[in-house]
Amino acid sequence: MSVTVRVPAKVNVQLAVGAARPDGFHDLANVFLAVGLYDEVTATPAGDLRVTCTGPDAAQVPLDRTNLAVRAAEALAARYGREPRVHLHIAKDIPVAGGMAGGSADGAAALVACDALWGTGAPREELLEICAELGSDVPFSLVGGAALGTGRGERLTEAETGGTFHWVFAMATRGLSTPAVFREFDRLAQDGHVPVPVASRDVLDALAKGDPDALAEALTNDLQPAALSLFPELADTLAAGRAAGALAALVSGSGPTTAHLVRDAEAAEEVARALHASGTCRSVRVAAGPVPGARVI
Repeated sequence: MSVTVRVPAKVNVQLAVGAARPDGFHDLANVFLAVGLYDEVTATPAGDLRVTCTGPDAAQVPLDRTNLAVRAAEALAARYGREPRVHLHIAKDIPVAGGMAGGSADGAAALVACDALWGTGAPREELLEICAELGSDVPFSLVGGAALGTGRGERLTEAETGGTFHWVFAMATRGLSTPAVFREFDRLAQDGHVPVPVASRDVLDALAKGDPDALAEALTNDLQPAALSLFPELADTLAAGRAAGALAALVSGSGPTTAHLVRDAEAAEEVARALHASGTCRSVRVAAGPVPGARVI
């Protein structure tokens, strides 16, 4: 017997970042949108805990305890007094180290898969607690749809969506470390006042109305200057997307993937072709959202 869970990528349509806290984290106002690029995690009984991975950039995925899927299985097993004897196989399609929460998605998927495989019957609230312990983006990977994340991003409030939003994602030629981007944010901010992060009413209203033009006007990412400081070539990718007709373009989360919002599926194909031809990125993907979070398939 095995259980397979499908889990989506995310794009941040707002990422407001506060000053560094004493614990090293940052308070956030983080508006997430789940989009239709998916990883699948399959849990199968095994003699011990191990993880394997296939798919694009699978060689970059750690197969030790730093993998959030491994830590999710261990955390659930510990809560229910059992050994985490499971083989977790990740079929990877979310970009690795791309700012789209691929590792967090795998953690949420492994948690749901192990809960189903072991019949632990953990309440949703408990699963969300474990997700929050694993990482700031993991709870949203479980929930999906659209949501506002506060605290360090783990406290979620569902956001209303009134339609489908179409995106083109351009994968960069190399990765960016999320901790490194936050360190650069702190360095750039050290001489100035960092405001308390607040959810954008304009972003939430645009989502609720399903209005891509309004959302394009409201998109913000406070980590974008730090990402561009570490990876200046991303500016060329953003410019190429806008020149091809994207309504707006921004770095996705901590990057280096860039997200290009377009009006509809036809526009997405046009912008994708132009970005691919621009030579400013490694590969291009088209996706739309919102979509549901981690689900058994």
